[in-house]
Amino acid sequence: MNGVKAALEEAVLIAAAAKTVQSQAIQLAICPPATLLSRLSDMTSGTGLLTGAQDCHAKVSGAHTGDISAAMIKDAGGHFVIVGHSERRADHGETSDHVRTKAHTALEAGLVPIICVGETRVEREAGQAEALVLAQVEGSVPESFPEGGLVIAYEPVWAIGTGLVPSAADVLAMHGAIHNNLVGRFGALGASIRLLYGGSVNGQNASDLLHLAHVDGALVGGASLTAAGFLKILHAIQE
Repeated sequence: MNGVKAALEEAVLIAAAAKTVQSQAIQLAICPPATLLSRLSDMTSGTGLLTGAQDCHAKVSGAHTGDISAAMIKDAGGHFVIVGHSERRADHGETSDHVRTKAHTALEAGLVPIICVGETRVEREAGQAEALVLAQVEGSVPESFPEGGLVIAYEPVWAIGTGLVPSAADVLAMHGAIHNNLVGRFGALGASIRLLYGGSVNGQNASDLLHLAHVDGALVGGASLTAAGFLKILHAIQE
């Protein structure tokens, strides 16, 4: 819940950078507040910067005042939609079953869902992190999706906005466990699912995190609020 019209100036700077990396197999996207999605999509068309939304309703349409459908996101130029973010799970009581339904609805609308999973600090300290995250993966991922048409973001809840970051070994272990779970469930199709790491990613730690096995990208929070912060991450992964 950050960003008004003036923030689009930052996005234009990011779009200019996106245009320069289109040939480098690096994909950049911004999921702004819904109020800015259509304008951002229009402004960045043709630059290589993709857009998306931060959530969608599980239903295709209907009397759900204040909610946004996957079709509306697609119509506004969106390519992605984030579902199951830890703040949605905590603040709105969304279960993995609910998240899976949203992901299915997004796929039906032609969007790429970014499904978020992650554990709290208490759960990690209790030794429950891997079991809990894999249960979220199994409960949140639809049974059917096209190759490359689905993304998972591992975001340890305790690392979001806190400046705390798991060790490289912890990220490596969790991403490896998620990858193995998906391959065991879906075979080669599971291997096509991109795995993002999210949680206090910045220009200082991005290079170390994004060069780990089975870490295919980052879901960036606070560092994406300015072009300067976001582009430091881009520069880090280009090194």
